[in-house]
Amino acid sequence: MIPNARMGVSMLVVAVMASVAYAQTQNAPMDSDQQITDFSLSGFGNKGKKNWDLSGQSANIITDTVKLKNVVGNLYNEQGDIRLSADTGDYNKKDGQVHLEKNVLISTSTGARLTTNSLNWDRKNQVVATKEAVNIERDNIIATSLGAVGHPNLNKVSLEKDVQMNIDVDTQQPADTQAKDTKSKINITCEGPMEIDYQRNIATFNKKVKVETKDAIMYSDQMEVYFLKSDEPKAVAGVMSANAMGSKVDKIKALGNVTIIQGENVSQSNEAEYNASTNKITLSGKPKLVIYSDRDMDKALSKR
Repeated sequence: MIPNARMGVSMLVVAVMASVAYAQTQNAPMDSDQQITDFSLSGFGNKGKKNWDLSGQSANIITDTVKLKNVVGNLYNEQGDIRLSADTGDYNKKDGQVHLEKNVLISTSTGARLTTNSLNWDRKNQVVATKEAVNIERDNIIATSLGAVGHPNLNKVSLEKDVQMNIDVDTQQPADTQAKDTKSKINITCEGPMEIDYQRNIATFNKKVKVETKDAIMYSDQMEVYFLKSDEPKAVAGVMSANAMGSKVDKIKALGNVTIIQGENVSQSNEAEYNASTNKITLSGKPKLVIYSDRDMDKALSKR
């Protein structure tokens, strides 16, 4: 009786496995070779340390392409950990390229977040790129554009077209007042591209740049925004660094065909520099002051 019982159990296991395999086959697309419920892939460095991993659910293996759902990828390096996620994605087994779609998110251990609708991840060259609308947030800085390319850690990113950056700036009221700290904003737009380099603490805007502050509007061909280093050290790969880019603006340099509007005053120059701490603008390179009537002012602004 015992051998027969074992045989019965074995036949039951085989039957269950056959049922699962049949169900997977029925649910799998007609053009797929096979379907699995989980997918996981990892890459390791010379010393056996994991460099990256990629995982997903309901992966359909179609020739050289692996179809994934609920995709999660991680990069591990000295500059900090990076996490990529999306609802769906494709993994190319030949070249290692990863294409992510729907609710794509990149988040870094330094606090940066990128969201978009689709993204290509080149693991070999460590580059991420998208032609879709993209949103990047870090501390109190929000940047948006159409299209972007950069390193997955988001330390250096080029935003391609229709760029807009909004910066919340801390403004401290005089000590003899009892008012609380308030927020003012710096809004910057340009046709693009705009390159932001968090390691050098600078963002460079190109083509028809416009900056709006609380007290002035400034136009130029190109603009460089310099940020102060962070007052608070950030954790990068478990190491505290005091050299991380902060969220406060140090100065703004405007280059080429500069026009500055402050109330009724309109100034023009080749170059200008805005100092955030003193809230002053210094003109250089043949500056001049132009006084417009209200009607002429409207005409001048319409030409920008």
